[in-house]
Amino acid sequence: MPHYVKMGNIPHKRHTQFRKPDGGLYYEQLMGTKGFSGIQSLIYHINPPTQVTKATKIKDIRLEFEDKAALAHRHFRTWNTEPGGDFYEARKIMLANEDLSIGVARPNKQMPYYYRNGEGDEMLYVHEGKGKIESIFGELSFHSGDYIIIPIGTTYRVVLETEEARFLVVESNSAIVPPKRYRNEHGQLLEHSPYCERDFRTPEKIEAKDEKGEFEVRVRAQGMLTSYLFDFHPLDAVGWDGYLYPYAFSIHDFEPITGRVHQPPPVHQTFEAWNYVVCSFVPRLYDYHPEAIPAPYVHSNVESDEVLYYADGDFMSRRGIEEGSITLHPSGLPHGPHPGKMEESIGKKDTKELAVMIDTFRPLRVVKQAHDYEDKSYMYSWLPQK
Repeated sequence: MPHYVKMGNIPHKRHTQFRKPDGGLYYEQLMGTKGFSGIQSLIYHINPPTQVTKATKIKDIRLEFEDKAALAHRHFRTWNTEPGGDFYEARKIMLANEDLSIGVARPNKQMPYYYRNGEGDEMLYVHEGKGKIESIFGELSFHSGDYIIIPIGTTYRVVLETEEARFLVVESNSAIVPPKRYRNEHGQLLEHSPYCERDFRTPEKIEAKDEKGEFEVRVRAQGMLTSYLFDFHPLDAVGWDGYLYPYAFSIHDFEPITGRVHQPPPVHQTFEAWNYVVCSFVPRLYDYHPEAIPAPYVHSNVESDEVLYYADGDFMSRRGIEEGSITLHPSGLPHGPHPGKMEESIGKKDTKELAVMIDTFRPLRVVKQAHDYEDKSYMYSWLPQK
């Protein structure tokens, strides 16, 4: 959440001498966006962050997409995705376009290195597990239900405090921020927004690691992954201040907007980015008009693809869905409640569903590895059951 935060030790005036106890200078780093016109933070290092001992290309990052076939609704069951590897290695990307990629991860190993995405922000939704993000900005704890927003260029790693965990992962080519309509001209969240600043958690503590040795940072940039070795610990910041940093927001702190008749998906919006939005479906009261139909009406995604990640509960408009399911409803095809779900919803008072929705404004493509988890009968699941 872009409000001012200060942590650790910083000088009274920016861009001035800031000396260590031995009289040497700390190294000031400006980490900013949009060519000095976006949000930024100033970070103060013990060592010069430019001082690399070795750079090695690891691999090109390429997604292998399926060949285009008949446009159809798709369903991928990711609950049985094989656990394995650290947080980065465990990622399995299912869907992608020019603006983002969407996947899941079930890590069961700790990261022996640090990672930096130099191509865009990342959003992690924690489905299961707990742990902390160790970054240049300090430590940020997480647990089930948390969204974690990690800005472009952040050096970090995920430290698990459970044997394994389960994440929904969004790799973005743009900044992920609260919707503009929730904020006034000063950036403060408005009274009608479904959350406020106190719901956002920033890094909890910062401890500069003044250590020598060999440390690796793997950087994603320009379509490849590169390994950089340092002879000092990369998390050596003694302090920082500014508006750019990782933060967490729990889906359980999202306050749903309800009405007498069914409300459209934008009332569930949580974040926005370039050419896509993120929404949260949380437990809420159903519509309370005496003749209301709580199940959503049939709708066409005009100029957007709809992705739903089902996290918990009973999603009232679907059948055949389970925890970890990902559905894709592409633009050009209407979709809505499965047969019988509309009638079944009448008279019910509330829903216990928990899901993350991502609407993209450019078509998504399916990555071939998603086929291993696909329910190929989903397109025909709106036919009457025999």
